[in-house]
Amino acid sequence: MDKQIQTKNKKTKKMLLWGLPLVLLAGITFMNVTRKNQVNLKRDSLSIRKVTKGDFEDVLLFNSTIEPKTSVLINVIQGGSVSEIFVESGQMIKKGTPLLKVYNPNAELNYLTQETAIVEQINNLRNIRVNITNQQLNLDQQLLRINNDFKNAKRQYSLDTTLYKKGVVAKNEYQKSVQEYTFQKERSGVIKKSVGEEKKNRGIQLARINSSIANMQKSLNLLRKNKENFIVKAPVDGFLSSFNPILGESYTQGQFVGKVDVLNGYKLVAKVDEYYISKLNEGVKGNVSVNKVTYAIKLAKIYSEVVNGRFTVELKFEKDSLTNDLKRGMSLKSKLFLSNNSKALLISKGQFYQNTNGKWAFVLSSDNKAVKRKITIGRENPFYYEVLGGLKEGDRIITSSYDAFKDVEEVNIQ
Repeated sequence: MDKQIQTKNKKTKKMLLWGLPLVLLAGITFMNVTRKNQVNLKRDSLSIRKVTKGDFEDVLLFNSTIEPKTSVLINVIQGGSVSEIFVESGQMIKKGTPLLKVYNPNAELNYLTQETAIVEQINNLRNIRVNITNQQLNLDQQLLRINNDFKNAKRQYSLDTTLYKKGVVAKNEYQKSVQEYTFQKERSGVIKKSVGEEKKNRGIQLARINSSIANMQKSLNLLRKNKENFIVKAPVDGFLSSFNPILGESYTQGQFVGKVDVLNGYKLVAKVDEYYISKLNEGVKGNVSVNKVTYAIKLAKIYSEVVNGRFTVELKFEKDSLTNDLKRGMSLKSKLFLSNNSKALLISKGQFYQNTNGKWAFVLSSDNKAVKRKITIGRENPFYYEVLGGLKEGDRIITSSYDAFKDVEEVNIQ
């Protein structure tokens, strides 16, 4: 009897129909997993540079502005509204030159009230001093009379003593003379002591009054001098700048109204990228060129406050900067030497650094393919990065931006 195999053949066909797609899908998935992420890019859209060996010049280039070495700010000493303007910005002025006048009726009234009060106090103290002086004069006159009485009593006593011994003067007259002499002597001693103490006290009182009058006179002079503060004057000789007051404009006490640039030399002021804040030190030398003349400069000050990714530095000229080539406000290309030149592997600067922070780059393995490779970047100057590892002389890398393909592993160059 024959066996039926129809059912088995149907099962085999079903297995083949379902198995082959699964195997194909698994193969495709495996290929996708094992294949590197790639992107196709046109050569014209890329910047490719070769790693070279040469002298690395560790310098910093930046724009700097010429400013006066010394500037003195002008502030309003007495607040008020501008009533008169005597000069204009951009003029050469001398120390003490009137610049503007402010009007403040309340302050003027206050000055007048204070001046009147001080003058009144000075007059009162002077009257007291006159009275004390008169009293002292009366005491001196009284002392003179007492001394005169004592001398008369003494002379009469001496005369009566002589006459009494000769029997010319009666005993009663002699005793009166002795009594008068004794009285005048004791009286003179007591009054002299009293007058001496009173003179001493009055002398102390007069000294204090004189000191008070002197202090009040100083206060009065200072007050009258302060009344001159309604007129703002130039503090030093120099060039007036940033001075733009308007008639009727109000200023508060201490408010800035301008500055005077002292013409004793120039300095350079610049904004530098915060990357260099740890690389710069005061005393670092450099140079600037103006009209084909090179001037040696030196870093004088570093202001470590970073604003919008930049910090401020000041540089001074090694020699006298008062030349016709240098003008206030000029912008110059400045150069600072951070270290001596040295041999190194170099790669041109590019936007790739912003994407990789110098930790990797796309290196060409052939003319039409670039692969991601770890690298090490050291110092940098305005033109080159120093290569410390991961590359060799002659290697070519993509130096343009990686923004569009930084997550891939390979770049196919077409």
